Amino acid sequence: MRSGNEPVTARSPLRLRFWLSLWGLVWAAGGTAAFSLAGRPGWAAACGVVALLAAVDLVVVTRHIRQGPHYQPGRDVPPYEPPRG
Repeated sequence: MRSGNEPVTARSPLRLRFWLSLWGLVWAAGGTAAFSLAGRPGWAAACGVVALLAAVDLVVVTRHIRQGPHYQPGRDVPPYEPPRG
């Protein structure tokens, strides 16, 4: 059922985004280290940029999670306003 106010009550998968960002950060940091040791500065720089982007996303997601139910409603908050009537 659509109520017309979905942008206001939309749920964001922040926990999933947190774990995906953390996974990406670990792999990109590992890639940066491995390519640096292998003498591939171009690939190391590319992995470093991806690691930086993943770290920034991790900070943003963590901030939104800590802001509470405005960004991450709990299971007791319905995804839409119940119908009146």
